[in-house]
Amino acid sequence: MLDLLRMLNKRNVTLLVAGFALLLGGCAGPDKPKPASLGANVPLLGIKQAWSNSIGTVGFPLDIHVVGSQVFIASTNGTVAAIETSTGADIWRVNLATTLSAGVGTDGRISAVVSKDNTLIVLDGSKVLWRQKLVASTLTAPFVAGGRIFTLSSDRTTMAFDAMTGRRLWQQQRSGDALVLGQSGLLLAVGDTLVVGVAGKLVGMNALNGVMKWEAALANSRGTNEVERLVDVVAGYSRVGDQVCARAFQYAVACVDAASGRTIWSKTANGNAGIAGNFDILIGTEADGKIASWRRFDGERLWTSERLRFRVLTAPLLLGRAVVLGDDSGILHFLSKEDGAPLNRIQLDSSGISATPVLAQQALVVVTRNGTVHGFRPE
Repeated sequence: MLDLLRMLNKRNVTLLVAGFALLLGGCAGPDKPKPASLGANVPLLGIKQAWSNSIGTVGFPLDIHVVGSQVFIASTNGTVAAIETSTGADIWRVNLATTLSAGVGTDGRISAVVSKDNTLIVLDGSKVLWRQKLVASTLTAPFVAGGRIFTLSSDRTTMAFDAMTGRRLWQQQRSGDALVLGQSGLLLAVGDTLVVGVAGKLVGMNALNGVMKWEAALANSRGTNEVERLVDVVAGYSRVGDQVCARAFQYAVACVDAASGRTIWSKTANGNAGIAGNFDILIGTEADGKIASWRRFDGERLWTSERLRFRVLTAPLLLGRAVVLGDDSGILHFLSKEDGAPLNRIQLDSSGISATPVLAQQALVVVTRNGTVHGFRPE
């Protein structure tokens, strides 16, 4: 996983040596502790598979995007598809014949992905509208809203394009530490404010011109060398009204008022995947596989579960009374949001689960690394 860390110089992005791999909690190694046995499965929550589809191998940080009853997905080889989750059938599918590094962003009509050669590719349905070269490698799914496409690249450059023509509208670059995290970052909108995760901060920008409105720290960099000082915001957030809660990689979980830019609270948390939440609680996975819950109001810890410790976990999804997440052995876990107790689990294929599960109306959608798309419904 340490090919996920990248070092910036003035002109390009260079891979760090794999010797730093043990710094990331999910990385494999000869001395990595083995997960404890899960024991017998006692299904307290009924769930059944309703359909399956296939997209092709997924080897990049896929963002499964939901619009109504449709999910938008993509594979490493450049296949992009919209799937109707009531049936699992394709609405449309296109192969872009290029290797992808980020996607999918969409508003339901206009979709956008980024290729490994730093090209932003924008589609209207299955038709390619335009392609535009970006300034650096991009692992964050483009954000599509208001007739615009927003991108966040690894050198912390944020760009905005006209969705129909591809005309660049503005560009902002933020300076930061020498190291950046090579996984998907944070892009969302709160009203007319574009919220961007940059170097441990959430930055509110005017979506029309890119001018900064506010800056709020989730965590402050610390340590004696560049690796220890690495801090970045990872994809996977919880929004309630103007309040946005997110994770700073290996540092903290925090909540920010996106109207004023005020940091409401920040709590130390050693995790590398995003969080989920509702009006009352936040749920996240820690780097060693522990699962934690915080009170949304003030960040006080509610409970911690070690049941899945030492498993490499996706970010969670809150689904009714359950927390849903996947692991790298291909198991889909259903846990109680009240205390982390097991409710059910389903073994998918052994390639592992590639992205955070999503809910599209009544369908729970899960994608494995070999590209199988599963649709589940309650029994």
